[in-house]
Amino acid sequence: MISKIYSFSIIGVDAHLIEVEVSIIGGNNFSFTIVGLPDTAVRESKERVLSSLHNSGYWLAGNSIVVNLAPANIRKGGSAFDLPIAIGIIAADIGLESERLKEYCFAGELSLDGSIRPIRGALSMALAVKREGFKGIILPIENAKEASVVKDIEVYGVTSLVEVVSFIRGELDFERETVDLDEIFKQNGKYNVDFSDVKGQEYVKRAMEIAAAGGHNILMIGPPGSGKTMIAKRLPTILPEMTLEEALETTKVHSIAGLLNSSQSLIYTRPFRCPHHTISDAGLIGGGTYPMPGEVSLAHNGVLFLDELPEFRRNVLEVLRQPMEDGKVTIARAITTITYPARFTLVAAMNPCPCGYLGSVEKQCNCSTHQILRYRSKISGPLLDRIDIQIEVQALKWNELHQAPKGEKSESIRKRVNRAREIQIKRFYKYKNIFCNSQMTGNLMEIHCKLDKFSIQLLEKATNRLGLSARAFDRILKVARTIADLDESEDIKSYHIAEAIQYRTLDRQFKLNNYGYIKKDDDILDGEFQTIKERLSELAKV
Repeated sequence: MISKIYSFSIIGVDAHLIEVEVSIIGGNNFSFTIVGLPDTAVRESKERVLSSLHNSGYWLAGNSIVVNLAPANIRKGGSAFDLPIAIGIIAADIGLESERLKEYCFAGELSLDGSIRPIRGALSMALAVKREGFKGIILPIENAKEASVVKDIEVYGVTSLVEVVSFIRGELDFERETVDLDEIFKQNGKYNVDFSDVKGQEYVKRAMEIAAAGGHNILMIGPPGSGKTMIAKRLPTILPEMTLEEALETTKVHSIAGLLNSSQSLIYTRPFRCPHHTISDAGLIGGGTYPMPGEVSLAHNGVLFLDELPEFRRNVLEVLRQPMEDGKVTIARAITTITYPARFTLVAAMNPCPCGYLGSVEKQCNCSTHQILRYRSKISGPLLDRIDIQIEVQALKWNELHQAPKGEKSESIRKRVNRAREIQIKRFYKYKNIFCNSQMTGNLMEIHCKLDKFSIQLLEKATNRLGLSARAFDRILKVARTIADLDESEDIKSYHIAEAIQYRTLDRQFKLNNYGYIKKDDDILDGEFQTIKERLSELAKV
């Protein structure tokens, strides 16, 4: 007899419908064959399934079992096929017929005693159940909360093979798993850290606000102990709250990576990923024989923080260029090509020199010019061009730190960021996959970044003095557009351009002084326009 059970295979972040066909034929010699492009985990399911059936009290009448996973041209991976294969064998062996076999999809890994273990990608499967028009899904109880965020389908969590068979026969009904999305999103924006913890560093906090408002990548350069990591960890607290669509996208990636626990149904706060500088390119970008998401995808819709940026291997940093531009990463292997989402805000931090004390008035820098230039050359020009904001972080003296008042709360900063983002959403509502200023194309910049004569002269002067690339020129315009949005100004003013130029620290020219130190040429604006300090003073009065 032949039976047909429905399940799913995960490819990338999406689930694809798979028909599990089982045929059992009597004979003298026992055989168990799985066809349909299974991977090693699926092929090894034979032993798990047979032991589970035996220990659950099911004895097979036939001796020749053939399992076909259709369509045959899609790779089948993971252990989630254990449960549908076992149900298919029971249905084919004893002639189990039920409408529930046609209405529900099944997924789960079997233990040898017949109990069911959790799987990866439950949310993607639940979304596919709704897309394909099924009534619901049967899956491990640990994955039920995750799958139940998808409305209009029935989700049932089970613990054993015996329970599933009883449910199919109509002898047992489970309580449908549900979650309250409104209650979940009430917790949105609750973080354990806050920008009010950061004392002083007003210039840096201003730069982080601009980065959050426009989705800009940012690099902080400063000595050890200046607060770079502390500030970076607080960037998610001022980013706009996650929408349901963003939460689903982010949760799918984390589910496939196996990072969700049984009590977690949805990721509703912005991810913050901080990989160590010894990470490989596969760990950062994703990879493996069967590609899994890397840190750039786990940071999707959140923040990727790279501390000690020059300490990362150069080949590792260079793989960042595609996701930073495209918001996705494509991993090609001989057996498959997979695309994962990777739309994140990059926050990087580095010391000004190998010892970290170049330009410090407190400690002497012992690095030679060659060491400093070699240290900075570890970061390629094309990568730096993709970082919109580059800012210095100065270490605070003890009395400044002790006497500084408590900083502004993240909630207050986020309100300004939200207003700026609302302006950008209205601006780009006609364009697909454009949500903030950092994603503007050249055509959009011509429309929305028009400058007056005074601003053009300033930008021309800065470009000539700094030797800016075309990409760096564009970055300045995008940052200026965001600064104008924070001011709720329709036009980009000259002081917006001036402030944006000041956020290109590494583009400025460096000169060697008599003591062997490298000194920045800070007179780019020649006193003709406002500096950041003057601009911040104005904002503080508003």
